[in-house]
Amino acid sequence: MPKFIIERKIPGAGALPQQELKAISQKSCDVLRGMGPEVQWLQSYVTGDKIYCVYIAPNEELIREHARQGGFPADSVSRVMNIIDPTTAE
Repeated sequence: MPKFIIERKIPGAGALPQQELKAISQKSCDVLRGMGPEVQWLQSYVTGDKIYCVYIAPNEELIREHARQGGFPADSVSRVMNIIDPTTAE
């Protein structure tokens, strides 16, 4: 199943209180439950003004549909073509 990185521009994301991050996460999970098991959220990274999310889905259209239903921005959706790490150098 393809993996995607989603860039969400959310000004002040890094300063969001834990309760707001929890509410965002709950909304995302609610939408995912309604969409079925094809789309899976793996994790997200919160930075100063962006959230980078890692999802597994059959296609980009389902990623964008999740964003639309949840009211989340999906400023950039990129399919992961390969994964490298320090062991790749060995």
